[in-house]
Amino acid sequence: MRRKLEREQFVPRPRAEVFPFFADAANPERLTPTSLRFQIETALPIDMRAGALIDYKIALFGIGLHWRTLIEVFEPEVRFVDVQLKGPYRLWRHTHEFIEAPGGTLLRDSVEYEVPFGPLGDLARLLFVDRQLASIFAFRQRAIEAIFGSSDRRGDASSRRTSATGQA
Repeated sequence: MRRKLEREQFVPRPRAEVFPFFADAANPERLTPTSLRFQIETALPIDMRAGALIDYKIALFGIGLHWRTLIEVFEPEVRFVDVQLKGPYRLWRHTHEFIEAPGGTLLRDSVEYEVPFGPLGDLARLLFVDRQLASIFAFRQRAIEAIFGSSDRRGDASSRRTSATGQA
């Protein structure tokens, strides 16, 4: 079953400073738990643009996997969308949005994902995958706060939502 995970986080820095960090393909490693052994295989620097391809290695549940990403949309300082072409998911489409806000930037992440293997995959998602994704995004939130500083201006700086889309 297709799922959608959404996160928002306020960063007390201007969008012109925040976007380049996220658009630099060398930086996802800083936002990823070390347990995933995330490693970029594509030679750096990468010209981030629509159509760019990026290859990674990751370990999910201790299994080493190759992940190829296509940058489907790239609008500087506004958003970019990465789509998994090869990797552990049947579908992975991650939209990163950067919204100007008073005193900083609102980061909005929306991930559409689906695991392979039909009902067996859905069981694995319920038992492991959803929890792991929540943990990865919690780590990411803390890493972003450490890099850019945190702000309690909005109280809870991150909102969370995961839902089924009802699409097969």
